[in-house]
Amino acid sequence: MINNLTSRRRQRPHIVVIGGGTGLPVILHALRRKNADITAIVTVADDGGSSGIIRNYINVVPPGDIRNVLVALSNTPEIYKKIFQYRFKSSDQFFSGHAIGNLIIAALSEMNGDGIFNAVQELSQLMMIDGHVYPAANDPLILNAEFTDGTVLAGESEISAADKTIKRVWVTGVDGEEPHAVREVVDAIMEADQIVLGPGSLFTSILPNLMISNVGKAVCETSAEVIYICNIMTQKGETEHFSDADHVRVLNHHLGQKIIDTVLVNTQPVPDNYMDHQKYDEYLFQVKHDFNGLRQEGCRVISDNFLELRDRGVFHNGSQVVEELMRLTSRPLSWNENEFN
Repeated sequence: MINNLTSRRRQRPHIVVIGGGTGLPVILHALRRKNADITAIVTVADDGGSSGIIRNYINVVPPGDIRNVLVALSNTPEIYKKIFQYRFKSSDQFFSGHAIGNLIIAALSEMNGDGIFNAVQELSQLMMIDGHVYPAANDPLILNAEFTDGTVLAGESEISAADKTIKRVWVTGVDGEEPHAVREVVDAIMEADQIVLGPGSLFTSILPNLMISNVGKAVCETSAEVIYICNIMTQKGETEHFSDADHVRVLNHHLGQKIIDTVLVNTQPVPDNYMDHQKYDEYLFQVKHDFNGLRQEGCRVISDNFLELRDRGVFHNGSQVVEELMRLTSRPLSWNENEFN
């Protein structure tokens, strides 16, 4: 007799996407159109912009990444999403720069009084989310980094602005204690058919989640295939001069074992002089390919045209990436397989 969990997985693969920043909603928005059971685990270590201001005033988890993920997975009418995403203009001095959704998330968190997790679950129902949105932790986290010159900094925005080579990162609670994810986060990872990391900033969007001890342990122990969507561009203050293999090495090194089973790599060149580097000033050069290095990391490589060019910027084509993710849910992993499409 097939149990309910096995039956559900065969009907709708359970895909857990872990990350933050602007790349995560692109994948989730495309994934929502597919027959998948989606769980998004979202970083709570952001301390910049509207999120950082709200965090500093009322000591709640920074809501910006959570807000964008909720919108990406919402089945509400577009006008509701636009209202939720609306950001007050600079002329509105009191609300300047704040998104309405950030204020709503902060308000619900304060009303609940027991952290942000339950607040996000209530808001998920209001926004008609088909799936789950889980903050990686129930309380605000501080991202810490050690640089190759031996110096140490705390705070995502400080780390990104330091313009130094990062050696390692870790997270702490605001009280200095070691943070832990709630049980639902760990259970989602352990019960998943597929774990997707990225796309997103390696040190400030992806690793902060994995550095929560019970989250990293679950990713190491899950039977799910762990897929990394490699960034298309290197990032100032984080991954300057990185190859695709360097990204995977950093992930594996931080977790203490080779956790990445499959890596998706874009091989479509970005046209010369296309990108507006003033508008997208944190992105530097296209990530170089090191397929031998990726093989040494023990992962299957799937390379294809995952590039989308718009608004003088470089992005992942969410539909193309998700088509590949769905194909992989029905295809068993072969450790000796490398694909170059």
